[in-house]
Amino acid sequence: MDINKKHLILIAGPTAVGKTSLAIELAIKYNTEIISTDSRQFYREMQIGTAAPTKEELSKAKHHFIGNLSIKDYYNVSIFEQEAIKLLVKLFETKDVVIAVGGSGLYVDALCYGIDDLPDADEKLRNEIKRKYNKYGIEYLQNEVKRLDPDYYSIADIKNPKRLQRALEVIYETGNTYSSQRTKKQKIRDFKIDKYVLNMNRELLYQRINKRVDLMIEAGLEKEARGLFEYRELNALNTVGYKELFSYFNNEISLEQAITDIKTHSRRYAKRQLTWFKRDNSFNWINGIDEIK
Repeated sequence: MDINKKHLILIAGPTAVGKTSLAIELAIKYNTEIISTDSRQFYREMQIGTAAPTKEELSKAKHHFIGNLSIKDYYNVSIFEQEAIKLLVKLFETKDVVIAVGGSGLYVDALCYGIDDLPDADEKLRNEIKRKYNKYGIEYLQNEVKRLDPDYYSIADIKNPKRLQRALEVIYETGNTYSSQRTKKQKIRDFKIDKYVLNMNRELLYQRINKRVDLMIEAGLEKEARGLFEYRELNALNTVGYKELFSYFNNEISLEQAITDIKTHSRRYAKRQLTWFKRDNSFNWINGIDEIK
């Protein structure tokens, strides 16, 4: 096998833009399989709220990293990189082309460029950090990171508890700052990567997002979220579509307001996704699917 001649076609873009449909069309055309880079579709308990591929869609092309985890499982982007690259090498033994699809920017980057090989904290330490976060809130994480690693704090997404917890894990485990261990050196992949961002008119995209939320509600999102309510402190459930319904279950807002908030927050998430991909000039931006078929 000459892996230098193999191709990964990556389809990225904002939520509800149509990435799944395009990926399946390409997989059928190339008689190949799909790797998901959507970090929330990994969790089997969150099918409706993450717009995971339907059974019909899954039957059209083999997907990987869909419903392969439980919300209770420990997982991170470093583990994903290792597993995804191992899978790619295996798939390239029989496939010349593999499709990757998803809108989780960090996971897309890990697949394309790699991620720093930082140590995993032991479970006891990880659970202790999580316990303090659950007890004292995100302010605890922010203050600890600021105290122990001000350089990282100055550039970190301090509203993202997962990133802050990870930084503290590495700091406590190694005794060194997180910032000093983040080399940001890109790994050179042996295979070729063709990267695309699927986009569309902003107004149309927002209409599609609003419609998708309505369809999720019709499909039983409220019931799915209610079944996960007791696990609401888990990081996997700090996700648009669930946290708004959790506020409704807590009698903080009405169901109507929760649905409105899901639509609003989904639109904001789409904007953040687009901002993430715009920073990488190697992506080809397309406003339709015919251009890369």
